[in-house]
Amino acid sequence: MADLRGFLIDLDGVIYTGNDPVPGAAGTISWLQEGGYSFRFISNSTRKSVLSISRKLSEMGIPAGPDSIMTPAVAAAALARQRGWSRAFLVTTGDAKEDFSRAGIVPCEEACDCIVVGDCGKSFSYDTLNAAFRLAIAGTPVLALEKDRYFRDTDGLSLSAGPFVAALEYATGRQAELVGKPAPSYFLAALASLGLHPGEVAMIGDDAISDVQGAMDAGMAGILVRTGKYSPAALAACRRPPTAVLPSIAALRKYLEGKVTG
Repeated sequence: MADLRGFLIDLDGVIYTGNDPVPGAAGTISWLQEGGYSFRFISNSTRKSVLSISRKLSEMGIPAGPDSIMTPAVAAAALARQRGWSRAFLVTTGDAKEDFSRAGIVPCEEACDCIVVGDCGKSFSYDTLNAAFRLAIAGTPVLALEKDRYFRDTDGLSLSAGPFVAALEYATGRQAELVGKPAPSYFLAALASLGLHPGEVAMIGDDAISDVQGAMDAGMAGILVRTGKYSPAALAACRRPPTAVLPSIAALRKYLEGKVTG
């Protein structure tokens, strides 16, 4: 790992779990900054805007401007602009919609250029999904911000957006275009923002498939942490072992210094 110059760092489950910071996370980020490492926070969270995430990190003692944070909503808004789309049916939380508004994407309910599906928690309803289904079955493309099956919330494991995206795919017989992890384009966009090559960067995450396997498929190293939604079963299901498995991000420094084995 001596050639590493940068990191992509997941947030929920790595830096914090729900509203609770992971012990030692803030200190590790400070050490990375002092050591001259480049990094981006790259999340699959679709409930919060980058401004809200930035404020949350600051409250935990981790200064992080919006430009240092990448979310599927930001990536989807950029993709929509690249394709000339300006109107979207947004199946997301109100907070996450801010990232689309800042990019000039207008929420709509008909004559939409695309459908965007993220995790909107208790706002998921039959009427909302049915409206998305009707647009999709008529030919409107669907962008999936993520396809994670579940995540660890403050009160335990909870459904993420993946099951709802799968419902639309099943009903329409069409695949949604994945924008977030583990889509290679998402990792490569984050790498481009760092100005680094895949072999110079490691992804740190708690999801063995979306975080670690996705990053390794993109040519990066993959470091799995045993916090958040980590489970031995998910690790065993990996097609190939992670580059390293650490107790938490707090062990990163000792691992890089060769004092802790992966």
